[in-house]
Amino acid sequence: MAATHSRQDASDPLDGIAETLDRAAIAGIAQLTSGLSPATIVQAFSDWGMHLASSPGKQLQLAAKTARKFVRLGDYAVRSIGDHDAAPAIEPLPQDRRFTDPAWKEAPYNVIAQAFLLNQQWWHAATTGVMGVTRHHEDMVAFGMRQILDTMAPTNFIATNPVLQKRIFETGGQCLIEGARQLLEDMQRTMRGEPPIGTEAFEVGKGIAVTPGKVVYRNALIELIEYAPTTDKVRPEPILIVPAWIMKYYILDLSPENSLVRWLTAQGYTVFIISWHNPVSADRDLDMEAYRRLGPMAALDAVTAITGSSAVHAVGYCIGGTLLSIAAAAMAREGDDRFATVTLFAAQTEFSEPGELGLFIDEAQLSVLDNMMWSKGYLDGTQMGGAFQILRSNDLVWSRILNTYLMGEREPMSDLMAWNADATRMPYVMHSQYLRRLFLDDDLAEGRYKVDGRTISLSALRQPMFVVGTERDHVAPWRSVHKIHMLSSAEITFALTSGGHNAGIVSEPGHKGRRYHILTRETDGAALDPDEWMALAPVREGSWWVGWEEWLRAHSGEPIAPPPLGAPDKGYPILEDAPGRYVLEH
Repeated sequence: MAATHSRQDASDPLDGIAETLDRAAIAGIAQLTSGLSPATIVQAFSDWGMHLASSPGKQLQLAAKTARKFVRLGDYAVRSIGDHDAAPAIEPLPQDRRFTDPAWKEAPYNVIAQAFLLNQQWWHAATTGVMGVTRHHEDMVAFGMRQILDTMAPTNFIATNPVLQKRIFETGGQCLIEGARQLLEDMQRTMRGEPPIGTEAFEVGKGIAVTPGKVVYRNALIELIEYAPTTDKVRPEPILIVPAWIMKYYILDLSPENSLVRWLTAQGYTVFIISWHNPVSADRDLDMEAYRRLGPMAALDAVTAITGSSAVHAVGYCIGGTLLSIAAAAMAREGDDRFATVTLFAAQTEFSEPGELGLFIDEAQLSVLDNMMWSKGYLDGTQMGGAFQILRSNDLVWSRILNTYLMGEREPMSDLMAWNADATRMPYVMHSQYLRRLFLDDDLAEGRYKVDGRTISLSALRQPMFVVGTERDHVAPWRSVHKIHMLSSAEITFALTSGGHNAGIVSEPGHKGRRYHILTRETDGAALDPDEWMALAPVREGSWWVGWEEWLRAHSGEPIAPPPLGAPDKGYPILEDAPGRYVLEH
């Protein structure tokens, strides 16, 4: 019996082969679907379809809505005859700018536009509020239908777009020829792996990322850049910035006029920033712990050694802010108090409501992504960028197709657009851990995240915190970012700025149309929900950078002489000029 039992418990010799075959098959599917899980899509639409089919009340409601919308459309069609300013049957959503041109008030295009918007509203009602459908599946179906409707929008077709028709007439059809040429040019550049046209005007280290500084530390994962002082005296607490590794660091050092780094040095701060290595297949086993240890912890050791300061203002952006929060919590557990303050830019620490990016995160979807990364050793940055574009398909996909390939008008390249095209990769193990432990399981907020085998908690944070959310953030929705109030009893100053995940952060003083809400929750104060916070937070016109610098100044000591660039005697020699070499990796 013992021998039989032993043979039954022995591993099947086909285990390794079976796993490899399964992974290869799923990776192949991922390549065909651009990383989307067919199983997830089928499950979502099946859940919705079956529950809708068994909901006669919802069907009756939708039938009544159909009748009312036909009546509203007919009423508008009659009223608009001879009256271009007739009140519309439906207004576009605030962010929908597709029908703002006066040509859309002319018949029959006004009726076409109104019919589309009414149809869009009907489908929203049809895909939401169906009893029994899970929240995740409902969100996926609603999102999927929006993508289909955006594809079929009248703005996308010559026959139904009066603005495009006018352009064709004015150019004698030349715009279509020019658009076709630009489409062919873009396709060729994509196939050759070249960046979009116009990015050559924004070369890293020449037109952008030109703030003077030196690389003072390098390991297998980061370069640390120290920037030269521009004032006679500086605050004694240096600033250490931890940017996201899904982006190049120089979003915070774009052109001189909108560089946060340059602006901070002009305010009298010593600034250090991490520049991440762009992973390749050989880096597949780098994990979250490697990013913590070789990233902010190694950088912090260097900063304190070079400056001699035992107190540092720590700043994290996006996933860099999430990592910084993990590092700060682990430090608090060990009694390491070198962070004087913690600042988070559009960084989530609680992921139960991550916004539309969460549509791509469930068990089936993670299986597809896991195996796609397993086959390469990394997730390609273009795939992540594609997911972000889908979240804003109106602005980032269809408007570009219309303007560039039909109207023949290529949007001028900007420094922010050039940076956005400079994609980075994410190593297999790290990204898998990030998606599963943080996005899917929410381990950090729910007390299960471990560092060095011990659980950490954000409740241990006691440093003053400055947290920034952006109003139109599709990557880190501000209400999700705001949940840091529920996780820590520290003093938290929360600022909500106009703009999105990137443009809202790159918000230099003098930037037209900028404003922000700001409010401080004192230590151990009651946590407000986002709507309560919004009602109480006063509005300031201008850049949130100014409000943040006021806060930094209040938490800093009196100015002193600037520290040296690097410290060769302490093991931190100057290695080369900024921006270094890691940022140039493709």
